[in-house]
Amino acid sequence: MAAPQEMTTLDISGQFILNKTLSDDYDIILKNQGVSWFLRTAIAYATITLNIKHSKTDEGVEQIIIDQTMTGGIKGTTESRTLDWTERSHRDHIFGNVVGKSRHVQLGEVEDEYLKTGWTEELCKEGLIESYALSEENAWTATQIWGFEEVNEEKRYARRIRLEKDGVERINRRLIYDYIGPTPSDATTTTTTTDE
Repeated sequence: MAAPQEMTTLDISGQFILNKTLSDDYDIILKNQGVSWFLRTAIAYATITLNIKHSKTDEGVEQIIIDQTMTGGIKGTTESRTLDWTERSHRDHIFGNVVGKSRHVQLGEVEDEYLKTGWTEELCKEGLIESYALSEENAWTATQIWGFEEVNEEKRYARRIRLEKDGVERINRRLIYDYIGPTPSDATTTTTTTDE
């Protein structure tokens, strides 16, 4: 389902389900991030839902908290992003120890050709969200650009990902999500800081 026309990267609050038909296969990314074959196989069959709460602190700094749930009894993760481009450490049960940072960027500020492809000026006039993560223990870095793309003539929440492994191998993937409605008022919110 398409994202609401009024939704921009200034507030991406809502519930989204990963559309595996429209998305690129991302198993190779998980493999290079050190995720086990068993867990990757389970993730491949699971329905992945993002419950996103996008708000501002009293100081006016944007925060995005994403509670990710998966079917099949797989424990999800909580992503907490503060959009101030400050590095923060986090321990994740899927990805291990990660250092990350996030911020708003304009399309013209995105340097990587793959990461800046596919966005339209109309759908990213409020900018995009850039997330960078580093795992020293698994020797990878991941840069993500989040925003809205037109897919099959519908506005969709999307993430473009560039993963680099051991400083040489580069893998690009695009994830497309279906909007299923507002975030439930009882959605879990935490203050964990990850920026992975």
